[in-house]
Amino acid sequence: MYSSSIIRRAVVARPALRNRTVLNSIRLYATPSNEEYDPQLNGYPQLPWKSRQELPPLGWQDPLYRRNFGDTLHEQEEVLSMWGPDTPPIAPNAAVRQFLLAVAGFVAAGFTIKYVLLQEPPAVRREYPYDGLVKELGGLEENKARSESVDSED
Repeated sequence: MYSSSIIRRAVVARPALRNRTVLNSIRLYATPSNEEYDPQLNGYPQLPWKSRQELPPLGWQDPLYRRNFGDTLHEQEEVLSMWGPDTPPIAPNAAVRQFLLAVAGFVAAGFTIKYVLLQEPPAVRREYPYDGLVKELGGLEENKARSESVDSED
């Protein structure tokens, strides 16, 4: 494959190579990477996994798809194209961290409101005798109110 210094020298030396169609034939993104070669590609270039949404919006022959005519398509073009799933604007671990900070903030605000800012009720809550009038209300456990603390003075 071609190195970037060879291409720079060729572009500077010959103005004819500045033509976009000639430069399209010398693509640097199709160079082999550190990834293991996929035998199922059968000679098709192993392109990097980069969404078209991350590319700059201007400078393309086809600005809608952000590509030049004659470009080699990625084998997963339907996923990496402009119409594929949106790329997340931030890293997933940063998103989880920010979400947990927001949840912790809401929980801290709730505990602060409940235990610091709310005052005690100004009156004593009503208490009923005989286990909260269970017998008088029909004996159902669902009708049971707060039980009275009976102090025996015998």
